[in-house]
Amino acid sequence: MRRTKIVATLGPSTDKPKVLANLISAGLDAARLNYSHGTRNDHAKRARSLRRAAKSQNREIALIADLQGPKIRLERFHSGPIHLEEGDEFIIDADLKADAGDEHHVGVTYKALPRDVHEGDTLLVDDGRIILKVEHVDGNAIETVVLLGGELSNNKGVNREGGGLSAKALTHKDRQDLKHAVGIGADYIAVSFPRTAKDIHDARRLIEKAGSNAGIIAKIERAEAIEHAEEIIRAADGIMIARGDLGVEIGDSRLPPVQKQLIDLARHCHRIVITATQMMESMIEHPMPTRAEVFDVANAVLDGTDAVMLSAETSIGKYPEKTIEAMARICRESEKEWPDNQAELLLDATFGRVDQAIAMSTIYCANRIKVTAIAALTETGATTKWMSRIRTDIPIFALSGVTETLRKVNLYRGVQPIAFDISDVDYTEVTAGVLEQLRKRGVVDHGDKVIITKGDMLGHIGGTNGMKIVTVGDFVEHVA
Repeated sequence: MRRTKIVATLGPSTDKPKVLANLISAGLDAARLNYSHGTRNDHAKRARSLRRAAKSQNREIALIADLQGPKIRLERFHSGPIHLEEGDEFIIDADLKADAGDEHHVGVTYKALPRDVHEGDTLLVDDGRIILKVEHVDGNAIETVVLLGGELSNNKGVNREGGGLSAKALTHKDRQDLKHAVGIGADYIAVSFPRTAKDIHDARRLIEKAGSNAGIIAKIERAEAIEHAEEIIRAADGIMIARGDLGVEIGDSRLPPVQKQLIDLARHCHRIVITATQMMESMIEHPMPTRAEVFDVANAVLDGTDAVMLSAETSIGKYPEKTIEAMARICRESEKEWPDNQAELLLDATFGRVDQAIAMSTIYCANRIKVTAIAALTETGATTKWMSRIRTDIPIFALSGVTETLRKVNLYRGVQPIAFDISDVDYTEVTAGVLEQLRKRGVVDHGDKVIITKGDMLGHIGGTNGMKIVTVGDFVEHVA
C-alpha cells in the first residue's frame, strides 16, 4: 500500500472525457485547483467533475484551492516579445500603461514595486532566466541594467533576490476566490506568498467567516517565510514547499537543504507537508520521466513528505495518467527504503491532550508487536494525523462518518480513509464492525492483530481515550 500521497493539478488536460476517472484509478489522492489560471466557473465545473468521478469509484479525494497571491508580473509588450542583451538599459515603470511595453521599458502589475527596491538590488525575471540590476529608482520608474539577457514576453514574473517585497499575501482577488473555493467545497485553501503567521491567521478568519472549516496550506515561496517558518507552520494545517518562486528568491543551491529542513520541521510540528514544483516537468511532453525527476520524487519520499505534487504535468500535459502512474510507482519503491519503525519515540514529550497521547502510544505499540493494521475511529482526523507523524510501515485507517474528514485525511502520509458511520452500529458491535470493514478490503485476515482507537463517547470530537489490541476472528463472526 502506497503511503506517500499524490496531488495533481486540474486543468484543460483533465477536462477530457474519462481522464479524471483514470487519474483516480492511477492513484490520485488530492486534486488542486490553481486560481492563478482559468475562471471561477472553470474551477466550479472541475470540482463537480472530481466529486462525480470520485463517487463512481467509491473514493474520497481531497480538493485544494490554491490562491494566486500577490504574484508580481511585468505587463505586456505592444509589438510582441523583445530581446534583451547583457549591458542593455531597461526600465520597469509602474506608471506605464498595461500594453505599452517595448525594448526600452515595460509596466508592472505591482505598483508599489519602486518603493520596495533600491539601487544595487537584483531583480529576477521569468524564474531567473533574465537578471536585472537596479541602477536607480526615479519616482515610479526602476532603471536597470541587464546582467543576463534573453527573450522577454508578456506577463513574466518578477522576484527580488533575497526577498523583501511588501505585497500582502491576500489580495482582493484572493479574498473573492477564497469565498468561491469555500462555496464549491474545497477541503484545503492554499495561501500563496505568506510572510508571517499573521497572513495565515487572516486567511483562517476569512474561511471561518465564510462558514467553512477548510484546512490551510501555507505555501513557502518567499525568502522571509524561511525566517518565520516555524510560526507559519504552527499557524497552518500544513505547508507546500513551492520550489519555483522560493528557488528564485533564495537561490537554487539552497533549495535541497531548505526542503529537507522544512519537511523535518513540519513533521515535528505535527503538520502535513507537500513537496511541489517541476517534480516530473519533462512529462508535460514525454511519456517517461527523466532519471533526475525519478530521484527528485524519491528523495522527497525518503525525506518524509506527506505528498508530492504535479502542476502543469497534469493540468496541460499530454500524459496525465502516465505521470501519476509513474509517480505512484516511484513512491512505492522508495518507501521500501524509508527507515520505518525507527520511530521518533518522543519519550521525553509531554502531551497536552489525551487523544494525542493515545495516538503516540498506538504507534509505539504497533511498531513493537506484530500488528497488521491500525484503525482509528475519528471525527476530525486529528488522531490519525498524529499517528502519521511517527514513522511506521503499518497502514493506518481513519474510520469516520464525516465526509469532510475522510477527504482531509487523504493528504496524511500512510493514512487511508474508510466511511464508517457509528450511528448505524450498535455500541457493542463497533469493534466487530471495524474489523469487518478491514476484512472486506482485504487488509486483514483471520488471526491478524489490529489496534483500534476510539472514545467512550463515540462521535464526540476530541474524545479518543482508548486503545485496544484485538485479533481478527474473535469479533468478526459476531457481525450479522
